[in-house]
Amino acid sequence: MTSSEFEGWSTLDKRTLGVTAVTMAGVAVGAAVPTTAAIVGGGARFWVALAWVVAGAVVLVGGSVLIDLFNWKAVRYRVTPERLELAFTLVVRSRKSLQRERIRNVDLTANPVHRLFGVAVVTIGTGSHESGGAGRLKLNPVSRAEAERLRAELLRRTGNVAATETDEDAPLARLEWSWIRYAPMSFLTPTLGLAAGGGLMQLSDWVGLQEGFIDWVLNLFLGIPLVVSILILLAIAMVVGLVGALGLFVEMWWNYRLDREAGGTLRVRRGLFTTRSISIEEARLRGVDLVEPLGNRISGAARVDAIATGMRQSDDNDKTDYHTLLPAAPVATANRIAAEVLREPVSPTEAVRLTGHPRAARGRLLRWWVGSVVVLLALFAILGLLLTDVLLVIGAALGVVLLPVSVLLALDAYRNLGHGITGRYLVGRHGTVRRSTFALERDGVIGWTVKQSVFQRRKGLLTVVATTAAGAGAYSVYDAGEEQGLLFAEESVPDLLTPFLERA
Repeated sequence: MTSSEFEGWSTLDKRTLGVTAVTMAGVAVGAAVPTTAAIVGGGARFWVALAWVVAGAVVLVGGSVLIDLFNWKAVRYRVTPERLELAFTLVVRSRKSLQRERIRNVDLTANPVHRLFGVAVVTIGTGSHESGGAGRLKLNPVSRAEAERLRAELLRRTGNVAATETDEDAPLARLEWSWIRYAPMSFLTPTLGLAAGGGLMQLSDWVGLQEGFIDWVLNLFLGIPLVVSILILLAIAMVVGLVGALGLFVEMWWNYRLDREAGGTLRVRRGLFTTRSISIEEARLRGVDLVEPLGNRISGAARVDAIATGMRQSDDNDKTDYHTLLPAAPVATANRIAAEVLREPVSPTEAVRLTGHPRAARGRLLRWWVGSVVVLLALFAILGLLLTDVLLVIGAALGVVLLPVSVLLALDAYRNLGHGITGRYLVGRHGTVRRSTFALERDGVIGWTVKQSVFQRRKGLLTVVATTAAGAGAYSVYDAGEEQGLLFAEESVPDLLTPFLERA
């Protein structure tokens, strides 16, 4: 391309160089501690080790900034009435574009370093799952004002009011700090606690003090029975996990609000250190999913996820839930927000009395849950006989706890099975550790899949799966009776399954 071809094109914000320098300096500092410890542990003097580490940091930061400088000079973008175009011209030349009428989401993200420099990352997507990211463009970074301008312009539709016009005084939902009590009620709490313990062990290994650290811990519990020591360590891990879960909730949901914008867009804004702005077109909304993890359900809470076509999917290195409209909140609040999002007087998830499933489904769930525990206990027994009697004791203790728990979970899972139809929506519920109640627009169903395993066939059960272009792409009604499941599918979307049914 010649320079004249770039007339009217914009560049990324030059402050990207500062962002890269600060970010890579942080990486260098983080790597310096274990690297210096390793070099000193190998017999080198501290000042020699420090000189090598500083030199490596300078090369890392300087090289990264130089690469980012080339990238900044090579990237150009522009918005035309029909397209968003992105060009890269360096050694390799490429040009990508998205049709504006296909753009479904414009998400803004700014981590602490971006916010320090007043810039943001804009991710524009069509919602398609094409390979190589063909359905998505990323501008990393542009100024905050430019990011908001792009969002408003790209989400504007012909005949609609500008997408940025919103009633600031009347959000659909705003963060209530009382919801933070639900944050520790998840499996994330013990996971964070155990991860913190593992990280502490790794850090002690980096600085060459792991053996001394282990001896120090053992001395603390000297004279205390092993079982009591384990319980104390687990309690400490739970406290650490509790603090971590509360901190994670604050970081993710700080300043949360859900707005309905005049341009026909739902907008979620949240984040303390890393701010996020996620947009969902109402025209693409096909329903909601009321999600109740076991801990939240016990405490009477649920979160609301959107079922929409063209939703951005999370990358492997990006764990943001782009479909979550409401964090864990009281169930009554969750149902109210679901109703407002769908523009219904009552949420479909509570407007219908769900039909239960045959007792054969209960027996199937009992066999699955109890059988899983029996397999685990058998593994402990085999290893105990081959290796050490300690595993036999642990297996016996687990059996005393897990067998009755598995029965309770199986019975709870059976009680949670159900399906129904209310107005424009079909509704299904399943799960115990993670209970899900989805309400899916009947017009959004494009096909049905009927699944029946050998064991289901013997008991007269089957699973019907509603196929849709929205959300997860498939929503299942598990272990329904054969006639019950097929009639539900036929009634939900008349004529879609009828040609394949044989009536007695």
